[in-house]
Amino acid sequence: MKLNEKLLRRIESDLRLNELFVRGQEIPVKNCWHFSTDGKSVDILFYDEEDFIAGMNRIYITLRDFPGVVILAFCLMDTHIHFILYGPFDACNRFMHEFVRKTSHHISRRHGERHKLENVPIDHQVIDDQRYLKTAICYTVKNPPVAGMPYMGWDYPWSSGPLYFRTKGTWCSPVFLSQPPAPASDNDIQDRKLREQLQYRNATSEAPRMSGNLVYPGDYVAWELVERIFKTFKSYNYFMCFTKEEDVDSRGGSISRLSIPLQEMRQHKNEVCLELFGTESTRTLTTEQRLKLAKVLRSRYNSSSKQIARVSGLVYDEIKDRL
Repeated sequence: MKLNEKLLRRIESDLRLNELFVRGQEIPVKNCWHFSTDGKSVDILFYDEEDFIAGMNRIYITLRDFPGVVILAFCLMDTHIHFILYGPFDACNRFMHEFVRKTSHHISRRHGERHKLENVPIDHQVIDDQRYLKTAICYTVKNPPVAGMPYMGWDYPWSSGPLYFRTKGTWCSPVFLSQPPAPASDNDIQDRKLREQLQYRNATSEAPRMSGNLVYPGDYVAWELVERIFKTFKSYNYFMCFTKEEDVDSRGGSISRLSIPLQEMRQHKNEVCLELFGTESTRTLTTEQRLKLAKVLRSRYNSSSKQIARVSGLVYDEIKDRL
C-alpha cells in the first residue's frame, strides 16, 4: 500500500517505528484501534465465496472515502469481522460503521435479508503500546485456526494474513507474491464491468491490481508497516505462536469498549431500570439493585465495564470483577 510522505512520517512518529527496541521497555503508540463486530449477534455474514470476495473488495471501496485511515490487519469470518486500524478515532469508527452498513446492504440485495446488521454491536479497543499492537495483529490473523477452521493464519484467504513476511518468487508463495497482480484490462467491456463491480469512475487511472475478481489486498493493507512494527521474522513468529485469546480478554473482554454513544446508553439504562424497578432513576436504588442493573445492561448491550458502571451509578474499580 502506498502512503503519502506526510502520512508516513506521522505514522512513524505515532507508532515509534524508528526507535531502538530495548528489552523490557514498553513503547507507547497512538491512534491505533482494534474494531470488531459481535460474533454472537448474527448467524452468518458471508454465505459463500462470492460473498467473501465481495466483502474483501468492499474494504477497498470503503477505505477510499477515509484517506486518514490505514489498515494494518483484518480478518473476515463468517459471523464477525476484525480490523486493526491506524488513524483518528472518529474516522476509524466511521469507516467501520460504513463497512458494516455496506455489508448489510449487500446481504439485503443478494440474499433478501433486510436490515440484518442494523443493530449489530460494533466494538472497539484502544491499542496504546507496541507490544499490545503486535498481540492484536496476531490475534486477528490467528482467528481462523483458533476457531477450528482448516487454515494456518497466513493462508486464510479472507484476511491480511497472507501478506506479512512472505518470501516472494518461491513455489510455496501465493500467486500474487510470485507474480505481481495484473492491472485492470484496457478492454472497454471489462473496464465497464470492473467500474460497476468496484464502484469507481475512472478505470484507467484508479483501477486497483486484481487477482481474478479479487482486488489485491496489498493495495489497501499497509503490510510494509506491519513488518516494520515486528522488525524481524523471528519476532512475528514469536507473537504468532504465543498470542492467546486471553491476552486480548485481559484488556477487558475480547473488545473492551462498545462504540455506542453514552447518551444512547443512558437511554437504555432508563428503560432497563424502569423495567426492573419501576423507576428511571438510580438515585433510590440500593447497591445490590444497581449491580443487578449493571449486569443486565452488560448482558444485553455488551458495553464496556467502565461505561456500565458510570450509567449505573457505581464505582468501576469496586465492581469490575463482578461484571
